[in-house]
Amino acid sequence: MIAAIGFTGGTLDRADRLRHDEGALAAAKADWRARLLKLEGYVPEVTDDGRLAWTTLADAPDGAELVLLGLDGARPCFAVITGRPAPPARSPALFAMLDTLAAGEAATYAAARSVVDWHARHGFCAKCGHATAVFRAGWARRCPDCAAEHVPRTDPVVIMIAEHDGRALLGRQAAWPPGRYSALAGFLEPGESIEEAVAREIAEEAGVRVREVRYVASQPWPFPSSLMIACVAQAEDDALTLDRTELEDAIWVERDVVRDVLSGGEGPFLPPPRYAIAHTLLTAWAAA
Repeated sequence: MIAAIGFTGGTLDRADRLRHDEGALAAAKADWRARLLKLEGYVPEVTDDGRLAWTTLADAPDGAELVLLGLDGARPCFAVITGRPAPPARSPALFAMLDTLAAGEAATYAAARSVVDWHARHGFCAKCGHATAVFRAGWARRCPDCAAEHVPRTDPVVIMIAEHDGRALLGRQAAWPPGRYSALAGFLEPGESIEEAVAREIAEEAGVRVREVRYVASQPWPFPSSLMIACVAQAEDDALTLDRTELEDAIWVERDVVRDVLSGGEGPFLPPPRYAIAHTLLTAWAAA
């Protein structure tokens, strides 16, 4: 049984049918029940009970373009397309807030953050360079010059544990909080399968050859817009040769030690946060 995965479990009906119907979209914007997600930059406002805060469309800036996030029952839910990309650094306050969100709320935030940030980064046509315009209720952009249509993309990322003799391989990056170790990860490259990407990334970062890659779970990751694909692979040996441009350190950790750390006990590493699929992956591996 896989525990609840961060940024999943959203309850909004994405209402694709409204994205192609200009009349229905106009009616949704005119609906007195319509709600607007409250974002300060890319940080959501959260209520005391862990819910995303909403306001009315009357609070949208004059002339603002909107993305239809979906329907909450009969209530249309929108976010403002700001035109400003999300900052590269993510504040500790944002991550602390993510730990407080009620189940499913982070999924709505993830969708809003990813699509709004996509608009800010894709204002010009990749085919001819002309400025593009929002259409499909904020889920696409169209070039008025060459008619090319552009839609938000998700970048696939493999995140994985190499297993050897009942131990999991964990690594850390220098920018992480002191003591934090997590699963290794890397972007899937063109022309690769998931299994091939897992094997390549572990070999590149840690010098470990693996086989028997198995899929565990996936997670949207809105920083800015990735799909994390969690896997476990069997290592052929435990000798490490680290790529120091990727990893500051890597360690092999026994299953009972991982269990203790995840349950709040002392151990040789600080685990990844609960909303990250690395935590889910470690939990599933430790329970095997």
